[in-house]
Amino acid sequence: MATRSVATVFGGSGFIGRYVVKRLAEAGHVVRVAVRDTEAARALCPMGKVGQVVPLYCNLTQPGTVARAVEGADLLVNLVGILAERRGGDFQRIQAEGPGMIGAAAARAAVGRVVHVSAIGADAAAASLYARSKGQGEQALRTALPAATILRPSLVFGPEDQFFNRFAALAAISPVMPVIAGATRMQPVYVGDVADAVMAALARPEAAGVTFELGGPTIWTFREILAWILKETNRRRWLLEVPMGVARLQAAILEKLPGKLLTRDQLLLLAQDNVAAATIPGLGALGIRPTPVDLVVPQYLQRFRPGGRRAAYAAS
Repeated sequence: MATRSVATVFGGSGFIGRYVVKRLAEAGHVVRVAVRDTEAARALCPMGKVGQVVPLYCNLTQPGTVARAVEGADLLVNLVGILAERRGGDFQRIQAEGPGMIGAAAARAAVGRVVHVSAIGADAAAASLYARSKGQGEQALRTALPAATILRPSLVFGPEDQFFNRFAALAAISPVMPVIAGATRMQPVYVGDVADAVMAALARPEAAGVTFELGGPTIWTFREILAWILKETNRRRWLLEVPMGVARLQAAILEKLPGKLLTRDQLLLLAQDNVAAATIPGLGALGIRPTPVDLVVPQYLQRFRPGGRRAAYAAS
């Protein structure tokens, strides 16, 4: 009796991870969800048959747990990432060193295919600690495992996202919408398309060793996105341009509070365009047609409209 292939997904309980785990389970793989919080990951178990989706404790700062998660795996996906540090050095430990540790373990275990999800703007020489650690992580992974595939998505959207939902929630309670670096360009990409890109990269031998940048079909400025959110939620709000100097002062305070709503490092990211490079292969090269924002986002922003979903249903 043939055994099913095993896929290990580091960070599988996160936003993108839930979509990747579901697709891997539907494809018939046994899925190890390698995470620090195994109790939270148990919510993913119904995505497969009994015993098919298995939460497994793993901490990227503990090499032994990484080796255990990789042992016997046929496929490997790394989705671990953070937007802000809880402790100083988290970017270095998790995003710069972690991918190299995973790559080395995968090389020792002779894992067949490895996909690493990074981010557009990853650059080992970047001013932002986030972008710099992402770039260093890519370098460490490629040093350990040159055949790994790297996916760099732009801003990722979907029902559970922390971008469209967050600004729609702000519009519901605030008389103004602050705009920081409003001219910065972004290319939002649907979380389902990113998960499909992971599956395509795992399946296509020609994707080995290649870096892809994933963007949606439309490039927006940050100000255009905020104006669109206001329109979709039926909110009349003043778009208030916030000078970068004032934003830095605000971030210096907010980054010290629980939740870290805004950090100075994130301001460095906001100052840079987040658009897929024309010279780097993208979703099309993986056989995926990108999903437009307006095909998905309005459905989950309905709850932020005056009267919520009931008003939306009454108007339909």
